[in-house]
Amino acid sequence: MWGRKFTVASVACAVTIATIAGCNGDDDNVDTSSGSSTGGSSASRTATPIKHLVVIFPENISFDHYFGTYPHAANPAGEPRFTAADDTPTDIDNYTAELLNDNPNLNPANGDGATNPFRLDRSQALTADQDHAYEDEQMAFDDGAMDLFPKSVGRGGPPPDVTEATATQNKGLVAGYYDGNTVTALWNYAQHYAMSDNAYGTTFGPSTPGAINLISGQTNGLIDMTPVDSTWAYVADGNGGKTLIGDPDPMGDRCSGNTQARMGGRNIGDLLNKAGVTWGWFEGGFDLGVVNPDGSTGCERAHVTRVATTGKDSNTRVQSNDYIPHHEPFQYYASTANPEHDRPFNTASIGHSYEVNSNGEVTDTKDPANHQYDSHDFFDAVEAGNFPQVSFLKAPAYQDGHAGYSDPLDEQDFIVKVVNFLQQQSAWKNTAVIIAYDDSDGWYDHRYSPNVNPSATTSDVLNGANTCNEGGDGSKPRATPLDGIDGKPAQGRCGHGPRLPLLVISPWARSNYVDHTVTDQTSVLRFIEDNWLDGRRIGQGSFDALAGSLEGMFDFSADAPPNQSTLLLDPETGTIENHG
Repeated sequence: MWGRKFTVASVACAVTIATIAGCNGDDDNVDTSSGSSTGGSSASRTATPIKHLVVIFPENISFDHYFGTYPHAANPAGEPRFTAADDTPTDIDNYTAELLNDNPNLNPANGDGATNPFRLDRSQALTADQDHAYEDEQMAFDDGAMDLFPKSVGRGGPPPDVTEATATQNKGLVAGYYDGNTVTALWNYAQHYAMSDNAYGTTFGPSTPGAINLISGQTNGLIDMTPVDSTWAYVADGNGGKTLIGDPDPMGDRCSGNTQARMGGRNIGDLLNKAGVTWGWFEGGFDLGVVNPDGSTGCERAHVTRVATTGKDSNTRVQSNDYIPHHEPFQYYASTANPEHDRPFNTASIGHSYEVNSNGEVTDTKDPANHQYDSHDFFDAVEAGNFPQVSFLKAPAYQDGHAGYSDPLDEQDFIVKVVNFLQQQSAWKNTAVIIAYDDSDGWYDHRYSPNVNPSATTSDVLNGANTCNEGGDGSKPRATPLDGIDGKPAQGRCGHGPRLPLLVISPWARSNYVDHTVTDQTSVLRFIEDNWLDGRRIGQGSFDALAGSLEGMFDFSADAPPNQSTLLLDPETGTIENHG
């Protein structure tokens, strides 16, 4: 934890500051209601100069899928050009010449999907979704050989017009990667701010476990499910309980499908409410009253992708509903759910647990939104001078980067517009943006993850049948699994999972810096806990107790931000529009 405290006046309404809870993460008396009697006030004391944290949480990308050749781009004619600065770090753990030309996934066991990694062009933004199930991802790792990705998680499909690599016609597509001519914005952010080459999914598995790990660090504690026989979604935890490994929808969400689940235990929203810190999860499509230009509304609000088509020379664009229930982790917990998608009283109430009236006063009337909002609410609140202290942003589905219905270019459009918007706010000088991902989609990454938590269920195959007990450095993890919410060691949380991109964009971020600290999705939790909650942890077996720190990606040594220049990018090309 950082050694000094920074205090500023609240950017929102002047309200009573709740007492910040102590650091005992195992305190079962944590208040998990919607907020204290003060109405979820803006606690101003922080451990760092960061007063506003914005976590942008896209979908399904492995580190090598976006940064495998960073900082070297092919730069073909007609595409956004990327040229790295001379002082770009060279000690990045990405593709070597051997990995590109004599890759382990040439293993004949992969059949006609056996392949070296290959470049996907900007014109090939749309690809098929890969397999990213908890068990199948472990099989792809093959006890650290990292050589069975096509066989275990690869799926054939678009782009069908690739001619230089026949593997793209089949399961070898899983080894495709983009470079700085497609994910141009992310590469430019990496040049000017900080990135990690050693960040991981907390555990193996798809979107819902990743999202729940982000906010609670605990996928054990599935306390209710319908239908009850949906065994694909969980594994037994060894103590009569269940650990979530799949993607059921949140129970009671009016947009959920047939398979629904509810989680027990605490999440970071409960702790922020207790401390009076303003916060929100902002997900595209959550406001069911909005009518899109095509007339779609409610749970069926939808967009057509801006660039992704179904094939070469095709004008058929991919359409998806804006809101995907199983991407909204706070909806799985009774304390933080807004199942009817109720709207906040007004813009001033966004981020607060209670109504903020027209006089800027917090009332004793609970706000019906319960901290769950649409992505447009984030922009509305910040523009109105009500910038929540902790914000989680989820793009509408067509812009979330998930292969199959989204793509890197639509994802880039959303990210750049958010960051450009924030850099033009007066609060930018004390803001940090973290770009983190929910899972790898199964995309190939050559790095064998460190194992910090063992598991031995029928779905664990990392080191053999029913076995997850050794990590990438050959060391053994802790002797027994982390506890579940009942205080007993819980099976089904093999981790860490695949390596994922992680970037920090802030005036306080180091510039053109690559951090090698082992971190995972709960490192974001740790930053929130250390900055606003005096280091209090979730408890109940959360991975935040083991999480590496993001501190190395910042420089808080001076009284002024070391990286004060802004970097405004073109949302379409990702190229630099203004740097000053």
